Amino acid sequence: MSWRWLLRASMWVRRPPSDRRVKLVVGLIVVCILIALIEHYVGWPDWATMERAPRVPRY
Repeated sequence: MSWRWLLRASMWVRRPPSDRRVKLVVGLIVVCILIALIEHYVGWPDWATMERAPRVPRY
């Protein structure tokens, strides 16, 4: 662990983030997990799949 991370951790202990920021981060993590679970169990919708562009030949 570098000194930078130790300094950052000490700053968090002295002045922790607000409840609003903690709720925001936890909410974003929950949304990401939900999207991953839906994709895993239901599948990816066809309308969200990009079609591959034709490959441009090189000369």
